[in-house]
Amino acid sequence: MITILSWNVNGIRAALKNGFLSWLEEARPDILCIQESRALPGDLKPEELRPFGYISLWNPAVKKGYAGTAAFVREKPVSVGTIGLKRFDDEGRLQVLEYPDFTILNGYWPNSQAERARLDYKLDFCKSVTRFSNKLVKQGKNVILCGDFNIAHKPIDLARPEANENNAGYYIEERRAMTRFLGHGYVDTFRHFCDEPGHYSWWSYRTRARPRNIGWRLDYHCVNEDFLPCVKEAFILDQVMGSDHCPVGIRLG
Repeated sequence: MITILSWNVNGIRAALKNGFLSWLEEARPDILCIQESRALPGDLKPEELRPFGYISLWNPAVKKGYAGTAAFVREKPVSVGTIGLKRFDDEGRLQVLEYPDFTILNGYWPNSQAERARLDYKLDFCKSVTRFSNKLVKQGKNVILCGDFNIAHKPIDLARPEANENNAGYYIEERRAMTRFLGHGYVDTFRHFCDEPGHYSWWSYRTRARPRNIGWRLDYHCVNEDFLPCVKEAFILDQVMGSDHCPVGIRLG
């Protein structure tokens, strides 16, 4: 079995202070994709860059302390890249890890912000990722698209959908963008295995929402339909602390 986890750590340096390495040593995923790394490799100590035999791969934003994606992997990928579009690469939005049997797209979708301030940028990212993923599938590759989508897709994916109709992450334009992506032949793996409400991956710090489980499911693993039989389990590790998000994962077999 291969375990792939994804986690918006809300700053890797803060996560390290909050027990990230102890958790990683215990969890031992084969691949851990992180979002909102907000760091350069040079900001970390050598033992933090290669903990417990992992290799870390970094896709930071140009702006220091902002956005960015990274991965901790047991085995080095065949290749490591990005989406290849400067407007997204400058923010470290998509890291591409190619393995022999699948390609991981580790993404950090933009926050569309209040009053839709960055909605156009986000929708552009959604379209660009869809095109990029479709191209890989047409080449015969299997795709695992994971990360913080910053979108609660359906009412079941947040605790209070009616109250959030006009809030970032639940704008109708964002939900439709995700529906369009899935319509190209991709599967939300968690919903494939679980159709129950009450499962979330992000909780606001400001309202002490986590103890009350007033949350949003913003973090996903999506795969192309042909690869779905290889996904044996999808899960949310909602007991893991250290960020306002928790890790989500899949197991392949």
